[in-house]
Amino acid sequence: MDLQESLKMATRTLIAHRLRSALTMLGIVIGNASVIAMVGIGEGAQRFVNEQLQTLGPNVLFIVPGNRETRELGGLDVPRTLVVADATAIDNQVPTVAGVAPEFNTRELITYRNRSANASVVGSNEQFLQVRGFDMAQGRFISDLDLQRRSQVLVMGADLADRLFDQQSPIGQSIRVKGVSFEVIGVMAQKGSNLGLNYDDAVLMPITTQASRIVGRRSPYGIEVSFIAVSAKNRDSMDTAEFQITNLLRLRHNIRGDDDFFINSQNTLLNIAGTITGALTIMLAAIAGISLLVGGIGIMNIMLVSVQERTQEIGLRKAIGASQQDILVQFLIEAMILSVAGGVIGTGLGVGGIVVISALTPFQAGISVVAITVAVSVSGGIGLFFGVVPARQAAKLDPIVALRSA
Repeated sequence: MDLQESLKMATRTLIAHRLRSALTMLGIVIGNASVIAMVGIGEGAQRFVNEQLQTLGPNVLFIVPGNRETRELGGLDVPRTLVVADATAIDNQVPTVAGVAPEFNTRELITYRNRSANASVVGSNEQFLQVRGFDMAQGRFISDLDLQRRSQVLVMGADLADRLFDQQSPIGQSIRVKGVSFEVIGVMAQKGSNLGLNYDDAVLMPITTQASRIVGRRSPYGIEVSFIAVSAKNRDSMDTAEFQITNLLRLRHNIRGDDDFFINSQNTLLNIAGTITGALTIMLAAIAGISLLVGGIGIMNIMLVSVQERTQEIGLRKAIGASQQDILVQFLIEAMILSVAGGVIGTGLGVGGIVVISALTPFQAGISVVAITVAVSVSGGIGLFFGVVPARQAAKLDPIVALRSA
């Protein structure tokens, strides 16, 4: 019997038992759909994290006060070992730096007439826009003169401006922050949140004004900051900038042992995020792979039952001249059809799931051609592997014994 005839016979047999064939494929369908969806979600998560990190600013480095180990262990009262003077020194003495913006973050009650909001209050300098990659929608940003004079001016985030002023322009209006009156001089363009802070729902003011009129901590070395954001001149100079900043701060802080600060760069954050999402993707794909394995075992079990049920058919075919190879090939083809068909259906469901997830969540899950190719190939291989045992059992049946037992 040629291969084409075996294929037709296997197809007819599977169609004749539609429900059993469908249930047999179910494990492979679920496994393949899971693999495609999990890999797609992993890629989407990686892309989402990358996009979020890109919003931090161009070639940006974050200098964070305190010991990294203490912060990673969740230290609640990490000493703020960085001050505004450190930021000024970096700006003046590190040649690979394009901009420096110290930040001090707190939350305060902000009121405008009979409206109020509890929002973030960010103290920074005139370089904030350049360093963090923000744009203005209306008015102007705080200037160096505002910092020197400790002017009571502020810039609002887009969402907070909408909440307090509706359609009215807030420029020139007076609002109160912790009971202190400030003039609104500008509104930033919408940006979204990063580093856990939504700047669209915040106000920015001169850090000198914030320290003197709202809240701030001072050390003998100056105004303490939450962190310092630094923009390197270009991506190639980020490592050099990190090295130069580290040396400068160690010298300024007279450090002989462990640093009292640490530096996170976009590359570091991207590498960390890539490692985490990559590990999660592998773990999820491995779990989905187990589903494929279970599906293969299911095919083997059903095929073994099928051999028992079709003993008479096998005996008759052998009696009229079918060889062991013919029987072996037919059962292998049946197992392969079940697994490949299950793989294709599962792939379709996985792709559909990715489309739905992308539509309903911020994750733009990717459809990986490599994952689809591997998943369908593996499902076919699983059918071949787990189909061998029942196919060999069917092929070795003695026709006389088979006919008697039928």
